[in-house]
Parts: sequence; structure tokens; C-alpha cells
Amino acid sequence: MKKLTRASIFILGLTLMLACSANWLLAAGNLLIKNATILPVTGPPIAGGDVLVIDGIIKQIGRNLAAPPGTRIIEASGRYLIPGIIDTHTHLALSGTNEGTEAITPEVNMAEVINPDDPAIFTALSGGVTMVHTMHGSANVIGGVNVVLKMKWGQPSEKLVVKEAYPTLKFALGENVKQSNRTLLPGRPQRYPATRMGANAIIRRELLRARDYLAEWDRYEKLRNSKNPPPNLLPPKKDLRLETLADLLRGKLYARCHAYVATEMVEFLNLAREFGFKVAALEHAWEAYKITDELLAAGVGISVFIDSWAYKMEAAEGIAYNASYCTQRGILVSINSDSSERVRRLFNEAGKAVKYGLTPDEALKMITINAARQLGVERLVGSIEVGKQADLALFNEHPMSAYTRCDLTIIEGEVYFDREQLIKERQATSAAKGGN
Repeated sequence: MKKLTRASIFILGLTLMLACSANWLLAAGNLLIKNATILPVTGPPIAGGDVLVIDGIIKQIGRNLAAPPGTRIIEASGRYLIPGIIDTHTHLALSGTNEGTEAITPEVNMAEVINPDDPAIFTALSGGVTMVHTMHGSANVIGGVNVVLKMKWGQPSEKLVVKEAYPTLKFALGENVKQSNRTLLPGRPQRYPATRMGANAIIRRELLRARDYLAEWDRYEKLRNSKNPPPNLLPPKKDLRLETLADLLRGKLYARCHAYVATEMVEFLNLAREFGFKVAALEHAWEAYKITDELLAAGVGISVFIDSWAYKMEAAEGIAYNASYCTQRGILVSINSDSSERVRRLFNEAGKAVKYGLTPDEALKMITINAARQLGVERLVGSIEVGKQADLALFNEHPMSAYTRCDLTIIEGEVYFDREQLIKERQATSAAKGGN
């Protein structure tokens, strides 16, 4: 074989990339997936089923469907089609997650530091993940505003944001907030709080300030909009921290709270009841099995690992049956990764729940429709239904099998991960370099 120059290899590689890109984007948003075993999640499986996608929306589900001209056909015989997997707790695609010097930082916003070039986005796609809830870290008792993203690899950050999702505010309790000043800034004086009771107290203090701030603005707006507003009426001073907490009290934000120990989770639920704010889910929640009655009464779900417990003191009383038991009690449970690596195998994590007492259908719900409900996007994604966005993943075996792999990941009808295509590209590149 004639030896190729670096320039010719580059040109060949670029040509192959453009050709592959053209193939991937054929009739973007228009697909017909044929002969798959469809697992809709909200309905019974459909053997040998077809899904027709037009303009990124699921238009038809059935058998022997016809596609309009120009529609890409994907033959899925012998494979399983599921809704795109949703990760309810991660930190990928961010260029910053913690503020170590202060305990209270609700003014920061994750949407302002999205990194669309984070390779973890592509890692997520390789495991069938189409959406993530990417969050502020747990060094702060009250952290920042989180953001929900679609894994649209190669797109600018503004196209990743899911604006329809619940806007959420991060809270954290336990070891991380007690120790973060020592950990992040060794040698500095320990910041407040240094105890669990201090964490609870500082949240109450800030919410009381936010309540007063909200009342002050309400009085101002009432006077400003009255028939005879007072002369020289001035608005209250803006406070960015209190603005965010006031939105929590107004119901415009949902709390997501990092917590492990049963007692501190109950304390946080009591704070929510006292101040009237909404809690979308408790994160990690390793002792949730102890307080299922309280969680059910509050209508609060949990976002958890499946069997990664006892990795620190406050996780010592976690049990592998936590997610399964809470699901059986009627609590809304999702399985998360909290990792830029584990995100690629969330289907394996959910599959473990079968060992701990759930059916494969119940396990699959924890990474699809349950996750969508916790993020407030169940009307858009989380199941395969006509009218929903075509966020889909195609697996070579049942997604709860230990031997399965994701072959294709689709977001709004566009293929963002194609395992077969990647193999062809790798082989072409290897051949161009004179390899085997």
C-alpha cells in the first residue's frame, strides 16, 4: 500500500467525517425505526414494532408503518427500543460546581457555566442517556440554581438547555457542608456551620430573611400599583441571594437536597412545610427506607444510587434494597449517576434493582419516566408515546440484561450516537494510516 502523507490522511479523514456527518443528518428529525421490540414504559411491550418520527416528534407507533420520502430508515430487528435514559443527578458539562468560601450562594446559576465540549456528554450518549439534571455541588448548605440539559453533542450550550424542566435550587446537608471549608481551603478557620444542627439553623435563618424580603417587595408592588401611590416611592434594595430564595418561597423554584441521614431529611421536610416551599427530590437519601411514611406524606421522591453505599460514615446505614423498598412503598424513585463515568451505564445500575426485588419494567421506569416526572418533563419525554419528543435509545439486548449495549442514541429524531458508524470511522482511519 502506498504510504500516505499527513496532509493526505487529514484530507481523507475530513472527507470521511463529512460523509458520515451527512449520513447521520439525513432528513434530520425524520426517522422510521422498524421491527424493534419497543418498551414504551407506560404501556405493554410491542414486538416487531415501528416508530415513525417526523420533525423530532413521535407521530406513529405500530407495525408495517410507511415513511414519507427522504425519511431515514433504521432496521432494528432483534433489538430493543426504549425512551432515552434520564440522569437526575450529575455534574457533567459544567465548568464549576462549588463555592467553598461561603455557606450560602443561591445567586450562582449553573446555566451560566455550561461546557458543551465536555467529553462526558458523548460518554453519556454511548449509554443511551439523552437528558441530565446537572447540579451545583454539595459544599454549600444552599448552593446554586441547577439546569437540565439534553446531550446534544456538538451543539452550542443554549441548544442543550431544557427550558420546560422544573427550575431547581440545590441544598446540601451532612458531612460535605460541615467539612468543605477544611477540605477546599485547608489552614483556614472553619466556617459556619460545622454541625448538622448548624446546617438546619442557617437554612431557617436565610429563609426567614427571604420571607421578610418578599413581604417588603410585595408591599412596594401593592403601593406602586395602587390608585394613589405615595410620592417619592422607592423600591427596596435588590439582593441577588434573597431574590433566588424569594423565588423558592413564591413556588418558582423547586428544592433538591443532598442528604443521607434520616433525621436531617426529616428536618428538611419540616423546613419545607414551615416555609411552604416545594421539594422535588432528596438526593442520595441512603436512609430513606427509614422514613417512607414521612416521604409519602410530603409527596417527595428520592434520587439515589442503587448499591454504592457505606463509602463514608453518613452512608454506613445505607442498604442495597433502599431504592426497591421505597419504590414498593409508592415513593417516586430515580437512579442517578453523580458521575461522568457511571452515566454511561445507568441501565446496568437500574438492572441491579431486579436483584433487589423489582420487575424489569419497574427498574426501567427509574431511569426513564420516574426521572422525567422528578424533572417536570414527563409530558415531553420519559416514555415512547405519540406526541412526545423522539428521545430514544436502541439496545442490542434487553436494557436490563448484564450483556446489553447501546447501539444508537437519538434526541428529537436526530442520531447523536451510532456505534456501528463509529466502528466504520475507526476502521477507515486505521486503514488510512496503514494499520490493520
